[in-house]
Amino acid sequence: MTPSPGWVTDETQALLVDLYELTMAQAYVAEGITGRAVFSLYFRTMPAERNYVLACGLDDVLRFLETLRFGTTALEGVRALGGFTDDFLHWLGRLRFSGDVFAVPEGTPLFPGEPILEVAAPIAEAQLLETMVMNQIHVQSVLGSKAARLVTAAAGREVVDFGLRRMHGADAGIKGARAFHIAGLAGTSNVLAGTLYGIPVRGTMAHSYVQAHATELDAFRSFVRHWPEAALLVDTYDTLQGVEHVIALARELGDDFRVRAIRIDSGDLEALAVAARERLDAAGLERMRIVVSGGLDERQIAGLVARGVPADGFGVGSELAVARDAPVLDLVYKLVEYAGSGRLKTSPGKATLPGRKQVFRRYAGGEAVGDVIARADEEAAGQPLLRRVMRAGARTDAGCESLEAARARAAEEIAALPARVRSLDPARPPYPVSVSAALRREAERLAALAAAPQPQPGIRRDSPAPAPRKPGHS
Repeated sequence: MTPSPGWVTDETQALLVDLYELTMAQAYVAEGITGRAVFSLYFRTMPAERNYVLACGLDDVLRFLETLRFGTTALEGVRALGGFTDDFLHWLGRLRFSGDVFAVPEGTPLFPGEPILEVAAPIAEAQLLETMVMNQIHVQSVLGSKAARLVTAAAGREVVDFGLRRMHGADAGIKGARAFHIAGLAGTSNVLAGTLYGIPVRGTMAHSYVQAHATELDAFRSFVRHWPEAALLVDTYDTLQGVEHVIALARELGDDFRVRAIRIDSGDLEALAVAARERLDAAGLERMRIVVSGGLDERQIAGLVARGVPADGFGVGSELAVARDAPVLDLVYKLVEYAGSGRLKTSPGKATLPGRKQVFRRYAGGEAVGDVIARADEEAAGQPLLRRVMRAGARTDAGCESLEAARARAAEEIAALPARVRSLDPARPPYPVSVSAALRREAERLAALAAAPQPQPGIRRDSPAPAPRKPGHS
């Protein structure tokens, strides 16, 4: 097998599994365990720095399911591991996802225990999806949730993604920019993501361009000849002197001056933005925007906004790119039904709820006031969140939603959350989520069955215990 080193392609994506998924699948197939299973994807606990998680990544999951194939390259990879039978490799070669997927739409705020998606398919098929489904939902939901906080902090001012160079890999960089767009960011510096998804691409210039010229003013003159509406970086040497050089260039060019913004990337951003605004306005450049960047996170942005700092936009890199304060979701993909019967685990701290589910969100006066996790066949007050997005391996209309529709939903649904949940501070009390009485009863019934003593092979449960052996008897 000779795939391109370190890069996932449609030819190799089927191998993006953990080994145990393949070993279990072979065992399922060999044992004839082929019934329909339901696996539920959700997160168990809320990260300490979050009040909600923004569901993102569904479109990439559905694309993976549509294109899942074990072609020659992938089959060679499995064979090379050793221990896999020819019969199983033949099964893999014929595999096409044939199941159904139920999911909340992208851009939906969610809370612990609520399914992001559920897969209903023959058990070996559904098991093989675990790692890739979790990977795509995890990275995009983590990053989208961080971006949503930045948008809240900016209070209507633009936030732009500068994070690609600090992302944990190229795929995260591309998919992260997509999630940032859903969450409401105004644009990205990532050209590939912009090209793939139609996201506005934004950028300014680097300090190196200024350094490469004899003077800062020479650099500005040269750059605007190529890019008349550029945003000029003014902090390479002395920030306020850089602002004066922009003003000097405006006087030189007169009506031909079309520079749209300056960017301040270091120093006391608050004091420098205030002083820059004063100087620009005094020079008649009131329309000139000020963008600030340099190690910003949502709390710093919220502080700048609260103090009335005249920044029109914020560029955010590292803190956005890796979601430093909450980089991990306790995301799990668990079997909850097999062959029409509910399944659960009762492990301490890791108990599951059985069967396929629905989540109902109740509103009062346009504000979300609480959710109920229920059985899929229940009716409850509120708006049902999960939709069928794939049927028999093909997308439904609900699974073909545009990126812009997800972005609009995120804005609407976040705005509908209570103010304490939208806040950057921990929500007290947290957003209420309950489990329906019917679902709780079913979980208790199955837990009782699981806890009941199991008969030993060959011994009837109602048989008397065997008599003690006498010494000397074998």
